[in-house]
Amino acid sequence: MAQWIDTVAFDEIDDEDVARFDHAGRTFAIYRVKDQVYASDGLCTHERVHLCDGLVMGHVIECPKHNGRFDVRDGRPLGAPVCEKLAIYPAKVDGGRILIEIRSDD
Repeated sequence: MAQWIDTVAFDEIDDEDVARFDHAGRTFAIYRVKDQVYASDGLCTHERVHLCDGLVMGHVIECPKHNGRFDVRDGRPLGAPVCEKLAIYPAKVDGGRILIEIRSDD
């Protein structure tokens, strides 16, 4: 079963930036790029480092530890040393808040 979870206010994240969101023992990364929002697992697939400390450039998040990169739209790895896809979650803005969809089987 899927549910929409309220994360942060849209205005709390600058353009080309990322915020950390913790929910139910998990960490997510919430991105804002050109007034679009995206969400992913909050930890790099390479060494489990928090992506919220990384750099967002367009639709790319760069991990702060080894500079591996992912596309925030689909989670595909774009640069070594990452080779495993990042889990992506549907995200939307509703009433000025960013919501992400989490399935109970995720």
